[in-house]
Amino acid sequence: MSTIVEDRSGGAGTVLSEDEYRDRLVELPPSAKLVAKVLETDAPLSQGQLAEESLLPDRTVRYALNRLQEVDIVVSRHSFRDARKQVYQLRR
Repeated sequence: MSTIVEDRSGGAGTVLSEDEYRDRLVELPPSAKLVAKVLETDAPLSQGQLAEESLLPDRTVRYALNRLQEVDIVVSRHSFRDARKQVYQLRR
């Protein structure tokens, strides 16, 4: 399964290859890798849904999401069902 991720640092329209995606993940903690894997199969998900799916504590999921956003792998947006909540998905 190939994962294509936009790279904002390289300019508009730049796409990360599978190798670049893996290179960004390699230095991240295991919790961030697990959250990314869950988002590969089920997205978009809220922080609470990610905690349920990954069996990680909310605080750990929040940390993992912050790390994934720092390396531009995950993006967030407001939920269509509940505008008070953010949902997360892999950048495509």
